Amino acid sequence: MAHAARADGAPEDFDWAIPDSFNFATDVVDRWAADGDPLALIWQNAAGEERLFRFSDISRLTKRVAHAMAEAGIVKGDRILVVMPRIPEWQIAMVAAMRIGAVPIPCIEMLTAREVAYRAKHSGAVAVMCRAGHAGKIEPGLDGVALRFSVGSRDGWRDMTEAYDRPQEAKAATIGAEEPAVMYYTSGSTGYPKGVVHAARAVFGWRYAARYWLDLTPGERIWCGADTGWSKAGTSVLIGPWSEGATSFHYDGPFDPKERLALLAKHRITVYCAPATELYRVVQEDIAAFDLSALRRTVSAGEAMNPVVAAKWTAATGVPVAEAYGQTETLMTALTTTDVAPKLGSMGVAAPGCTLAVIGDDGTRLPDGAAGHVALLTPSPTMMLGYWNEPERTAQSFVDGPDGRWFLTGDLASRDSDGYFWYAGRSDDVINSAGYRIGPIEVENAVLEHEAVLECAVVGAPDPERGEIVTAYIVLKRGVAPDDALVAAIQNHVKSATAPYKYPRRIEFRTDLPKGHTGKVLRRALRDEARAQTQTQSGG
Repeated sequence: MAHAARADGAPEDFDWAIPDSFNFATDVVDRWAADGDPLALIWQNAAGEERLFRFSDISRLTKRVAHAMAEAGIVKGDRILVVMPRIPEWQIAMVAAMRIGAVPIPCIEMLTAREVAYRAKHSGAVAVMCRAGHAGKIEPGLDGVALRFSVGSRDGWRDMTEAYDRPQEAKAATIGAEEPAVMYYTSGSTGYPKGVVHAARAVFGWRYAARYWLDLTPGERIWCGADTGWSKAGTSVLIGPWSEGATSFHYDGPFDPKERLALLAKHRITVYCAPATELYRVVQEDIAAFDLSALRRTVSAGEAMNPVVAAKWTAATGVPVAEAYGQTETLMTALTTTDVAPKLGSMGVAAPGCTLAVIGDDGTRLPDGAAGHVALLTPSPTMMLGYWNEPERTAQSFVDGPDGRWFLTGDLASRDSDGYFWYAGRSDDVINSAGYRIGPIEVENAVLEHEAVLECAVVGAPDPERGEIVTAYIVLKRGVAPDDALVAAIQNHVKSATAPYKYPRRIEFRTDLPKGHTGKVLRRALRDEARAQTQTQSGG
C-alpha cells in the first residue's frame, strides 16, 4: 500500500493518536473478534501438529485464563514471568496478563534456573507461567514466586489450561497510557540484564511498524521466527500483527532452512520476517523447488543484511528485502517502509513519528556521512518508561542537545543524504550474534566459574554468517595446560551456567590480557585485534 510522505519521511496524514488508556486485550483482540473475526494464529510444531485460533478464540480463552489469574490473587501492576517456547499458550498467557493489567515478562525457555532467579528477584515477580514439563528445570530459581501456573498438570502448580473450559471470565482493567504494560530483559555491556518497562502507549504505538514496514492488513499471514523472550516477538509475532488484524504463523521446531521454505509454501505466508543469519542459510537451498507465490514482502532486522544474500533471495523469489532497526528500549525507529526503495545493508530511514539522528558526544546533530551515536529524540511514544528500579542507569542513557533530550541507543552509524542510516558498530561492548544481544559480563562470569580459569575477557569477533561470535580470551591457572578437551569443557560449562546461545564459540588462551592503568581489562583492544585477524584471514 502506498502512503503520501512528508519531507521527514512520515506519511502526510501520520498521527500517533495515542489514546488516554489502552488495553491490548480489549482494544485489539476483542475488537477484531467483533469486527469480522479474522484468523489470528496458525501454530505448528516439528511433529506436524497444527492448531488454529480466530480472534474470538483468543478473546474467550484469555478472558478465562485471566479470571483464573485474578482468582489466584494477581492484580493490576503485578509482574508475571512467562517462560514458554513458541506455543499458543504463550500468546494466551501474555494477553490474559495484559487483560487484567498485570505486567508480563516474556522469557525464553533456554534461560537457566539462575537466570530465571535473577529476573524473578529483580522484577519482584509474584507469578510464573511455564510448561509443566519445563517447571522442574526452573523451580530452583523460583523462591519467593508463590503463584505458579503450568501448561499441563504438575503437582503444586495450577494448570492454566483447565480454565479453558470454565465459563467465568475476567473483568478487563483500565490501563492508562503511561502505566506499565509489558517488560523485557535485555543484556547490557556491564552487570546483569536490564529490565525494560514499556507503557501502554508503546504497545499501542507498535502497530505503526506493522503498518508501514510489515505492511500488514487482515488476511495477511506473517511468519517471524523471533523467540518469545525478545521484543522482536512483540513487534512482529504478537502485538504488531494482531494490532492490524493479521494472522501470525508460529512454528515450534528447530531451525532447518529447507523446512523453512516448505512451511512458507504450505501456509501461504505473505510476509516473511527473517534475520540476516537465517536468510544466509535459506538461500543455500533450492528455492525454486517451493511454491512461494503467496509471498509478497520480506523484511529483516536485528543485524545488517549481506547484500549478496539479499540479492540471491530476490533473484529467486522476486521479492526484495526491506530492512529495519530498533532495540528493546525504543522498538522500531528506522524502517524501510513501502514508500522507499530498499538500500541493502542500511537500517532504513527514520520511522514515521520518530526523530532519529546521528549525534556527537555533545548532543549536536552531525552532518550526513559522519559517524556518531544513533539517537532518538524524546519524548517518543514507543520509548520505554525506563529500566526497572534503576533510575541512575536510565538517566545515563540520555544526553541533552540543542534539539532537546536524546536517548542514546548504544549503536554507531552514519546517515546518507537520502536519509538512510548505516550501521557502524556498537559504542559499548554488547555482542550482537545472529540477532541475539549478549552481555560480555554474563559470559565472563560463567567462564570464571570453571576451575581452570584465572582471568577472562569476552568480546564479539566478526563472523560472516552470524555477524559476530562470542570470543573468550582466557588466562589459565598455573599448571593448567590448554588443549581441545579444555576448550570443550569450558564451552559446555558456560552452556550449563547460562542460556546456551551465549557460549564462546571461539576460545583463545593467553598468558596475560591487555589492561589499563587501573588494571581494568581493555576489551576494546581485544575487539580491535579480533577484527584485524578476521580481515587478514579474509584477505581484506
